[in-house]
Amino acid sequence: MAKEIERKFLVKHAGWRAEAGPGAAMRQGYLAAMNDRTVRIRLIDGENARLTIKIGTGMLTRDEFEYEVPLADGEELIASAIGTVIAKTRYRVRCGTHVWEVDVFEEPYAGLIVAEVEMRTETDDLAMPDWIGDEVTDDRRYSNFALATQSDKQRPDLHPPSAAGPSTRKAP
Repeated sequence: MAKEIERKFLVKHAGWRAEAGPGAAMRQGYLAAMNDRTVRIRLIDGENARLTIKIGTGMLTRDEFEYEVPLADGEELIASAIGTVIAKTRYRVRCGTHVWEVDVFEEPYAGLIVAEVEMRTETDDLAMPDWIGDEVTDDRRYSNFALATQSDKQRPDLHPPSAAGPSTRKAP
């Protein structure tokens, strides 16, 4: 069984860009969800499609199964997504022994930038780049599933959860 151990942070400034690789344009949507599992389809650069099943109630560690699917199937599936199809560009940034994935969101979340890092264990020692802001691993408002399924009226304020760092979200 595949385990995903991942922490998520807000990004407080653009210092990551100097070290970033080329970005990958992504569109992703959710096909099914229950309290402890989701099924997601992701299209990458309009060339690849991946189906992902995540199981578990924790935000730090969950079971994850991911499969490549034919692009035509992925395009058909994303047309059936529940809620909003999320559009973002993902950049990879190496820092120490870890690779950070920085997601720059498009409308309706333009201005939101988050960084995720996958770890081997929950106690991995992370080198924290200076552009990393508040941790939002346990804040469900920042999960891709919540972003995709919240209606505008229910959408939470996506400013950082504390005053420790400036918001990356543009003013409305």
